[in-house]
Amino acid sequence: MIFECIVLNFLYYYTLIKHKQFLNICIFILYFLNFVLNYYRGEKVENFLKNKQIFIVNIIYLILILVFDVLLLTIGYPYVFKILASAMFVLCGLTNLIYIAKRGIAERHKLYKYLMFIGLVFAFLGDVFLIEDSTFIPGAVLFAVGHVFFFASYCLLYKINWRDVLISLAIFAVALIIILVPPIFDFRGMLPVIIVYAFIISIMLGKAVSNAFQRDYRAENLWIMIGSLLFFLSDAMLLFSMFTDISGVFHTLCLVMYYPAEFLLASSIYYANQNSPEISENEEKIAKNH
Repeated sequence: MIFECIVLNFLYYYTLIKHKQFLNICIFILYFLNFVLNYYRGEKVENFLKNKQIFIVNIIYLILILVFDVLLLTIGYPYVFKILASAMFVLCGLTNLIYIAKRGIAERHKLYKYLMFIGLVFAFLGDVFLIEDSTFIPGAVLFAVGHVFFFASYCLLYKINWRDVLISLAIFAVALIIILVPPIFDFRGMLPVIIVYAFIISIMLGKAVSNAFQRDYRAENLWIMIGSLLFFLSDAMLLFSMFTDISGVFHTLCLVMYYPAEFLLASSIYYANQNSPEISENEEKIAKNH
């Protein structure tokens, strides 16, 4: 894919030697997404590429997000590059929201796009607060609220069921083991906040994973699940980065996973809507009129 070459060339020239793992993980993520697109082509993944304009716009946002992410890792200046990278995924979500509003909205996704976008806004605010360690708790609260909106948006796709509960509890159990068992963390009195946050993000991821088992809209659900999983893993890396003495590599891994996760969720506003049959019909009518 052309956009993969553009992104990888940028990463090659602007990634410092000590951040080679960043380049390798980005290569893995890009090729994994390419594999998913090709494997699920029969599930109407090609609908995401049907309108070249919005596809190109999403790719531009992805490139900008990765550019600012690399600059954040290699140069620093979080008040500049972190805010810019986070602003890009909010603008990506807003662009997709405006676009599909003009093209017609599938009944199944009528509230999904709004709740997802609100979740992105709270994630952006959380990023701003997490720039300083002294405002960790407000930042965590903002992210937790964002996860509640993500979870609510997933519940609009499929109603809550017992599989959601079982998967969420299993993920939360793993999170608790990571938090409580290794004797390497110094939570500085914030353990209750971290446990509550872990529970909220676990039910968000659990619902996304459960939805991926549904027989319809498989590619759409997998897209959202990958974004949610990367979000969860990035928060796990943040835990090691902030509360242990081995923070270097985990800080890099956190940012490597976090921004692709946000892009996947932001682009799902368009992609989830696009997979609806009635939207596909609307797109065809609009194309004929033009």
